[in-house]
Amino acid sequence: MKIYTKTGDKGETGLFGGERVSKDSPRISAYGTIDELNSFIGLTVTKVKSKDVKECLIKIQNYLFTIGADLATPENEKNEKLNIQRTPSSFYTELEKYIDEFETHLDELKNFILPGGSEGAALLHICRTICRRAEREVVALKKSVTIGDNIIIFLNRLSDLLFVLSRIENKVSNHPDIIWNPSSD
Repeated sequence: MKIYTKTGDKGETGLFGGERVSKDSPRISAYGTIDELNSFIGLTVTKVKSKDVKECLIKIQNYLFTIGADLATPENEKNEKLNIQRTPSSFYTELEKYIDEFETHLDELKNFILPGGSEGAALLHICRTICRRAEREVVALKKSVTIGDNIIIFLNRLSDLLFVLSRIENKVSNHPDIIWNPSSD
């Protein structure tokens, strides 16, 4: 099977279910950013030192693939027959468990911290900001089409988890978090 189909040569792409939309539509932007986040997490997995963080990130990648398919499938009667998995609440409750567990290994946060530290932590901060952009795009999309609430909740929890994972990665790498100093010149 060839990888190129030529069906997108005029600036349109197909959604699951067959509907054609412009490649600059809010739906495509939303699941494109999910794909970008998933790819960046894949890079991050190659750089983090913590085995637990790696395992968590790979699980997140699988969740993001499901969310991308959910976003690429408009909610309508015709598409119900496709049996595309919609994003369940268990995705974000699992993230909450990860956050709670990882936070037990961290000192209480009393200051804002700057993104960075170890290479793995810096990449996790980039993932966090991509996640926030994805969340904004899904919120914007939800204003015009039906999107399950669990996607937005998941992305909100995921950005929190990525922040916590960056702190874990700094700890494992013996890099202290960089405290924000607003008066530094």
